[in-house]
Amino acid sequence: TVACGIAVLTLSKTNFNCSNVGNPMVSLEVKDNDGNKAYCSTTITVQDIIAPTALCKNATVQLDATGNVTVPGSAVDNGSSDVCGIAALTLSKTNFNCSNVGSHLVSLEVRDNSGNKTYCSSTLTVQDNIAPTAVCQNATVQLDATGNVTVPASAVNNGSTDACGIAALAQSETAYDCTPPAASAV
Repeated sequence: TVACGIAVLTLSKTNFNCSNVGNPMVSLEVKDNDGNKAYCSTTITVQDIIAPTALCKNATVQLDATGNVTVPGSAVDNGSSDVCGIAALTLSKTNFNCSNVGSHLVSLEVRDNSGNKTYCSSTLTVQDNIAPTAVCQNATVQLDATGNVTVPASAVNNGSTDACGIAALAQSETAYDCTPPAASAV
């Protein structure tokens, strides 16, 4: 206030953007009608209260040789954005193993640099495309009284493995009789 009237109020800074989020100090210049000036300082609180835009896409991931995969939020992100920047993309579930093969609905949390959050959902498909390791051994079997023998695959298996388990063992030939094996080409 001033007895002869205020002519102009001027702030040292009037435009703010994302780089000013917080409590910047500004100076107020008060100029009266006679040209006299006085100053005071104050804090302006600049807030970003606008949530980011969350955009999701469906994704497919592969288990590794140990039967595990860790999925980052970026795997299902489809260009989420925020004018003040994205701080983190976080999935509701990130660690998958053999028991998770198939499709899962996951939620992506998009958090901006000011802590505002928004969410979107995506279908994440977990696949096991790693072939098992087949380990064979020689086997000696005896023909029965009728001149026949059936050899199970387990007789030639020598510890075949797969991180997600072995569903079945099979071999190219299981029944043998008195007929000599075909001669192999040398």
